Amino acid sequence: MSLQIEVDLTSSVPPYEQVRLQVGAHVAAGRLRSGDRLPTIRALAADLGVAAGTVARAYRELESAGVVTTRRRTGTVVAAGTADVAREVRDAADRLVGVARAAGLTDEETLAVVRGVLLDRPGARDPSEPSASAGAGRVRS
Repeated sequence: MSLQIEVDLTSSVPPYEQVRLQVGAHVAAGRLRSGDRLPTIRALAADLGVAAGTVARAYRELESAGVVTTRRRTGTVVAAGTADVAREVRDAADRLVGVARAAGLTDEETLAVVRGVLLDRPGARDPSEPSASAGAGRVRS
């Protein structure tokens, strides 16, 4: 398993949130599957150059959301059933892209539609928030 996580320490998005979002994105994209083990808190924190508490918070929030489970002997692993949800989301996104392209929408117009829908939903986050893709800390494990 090759997992890339990056933290931009200059971003307004807190580092724990960047880690949480990126792990969730890896699960949603199918790069992490049920049963895959995540790096230990200490190892990931050291690789990213952040405090262990930062990674621990990200892992706790992922566990609360049902994305991962943590056990004493096995560590933190992707929870069972997450692959099914990720597959459904990927399939829906694939259908959306097909419909949008058939209608002649550009990729940016399609993303604008998705952003609009996301903002209309409860619990919406600002999609213009800087992404966590460029960063001071990076890890591949």
